[in-house]
Amino acid sequence: MTKKILKGKITSAKNKKTVVVEVTRKYRHPFYGKVITRSKKYHAHDESDKLKEGQIVKIIECKPYSKKKTWQVKT
Repeated sequence: MTKKILKGKITSAKNKKTVVVEVTRKYRHPFYGKVITRSKKYHAHDESDKLKEGQIVKIIECKPYSKKKTWQVKT
């Protein structure tokens, strides 16, 4: 099975080797047809620990690093 890859913006880089990435998705409502925006935050592992807030990054599914971290920043 292929691993999911998502693209988002870093909202927090305060933790050690962890960044919080906000992924925004748009979809059309099935009945009304209006475009709806939904966002979700993911905790991702950053081995280099050099990323800053506001950067656009790609994250990929990986083995669990901790309870919340199951994503890794793709370089």
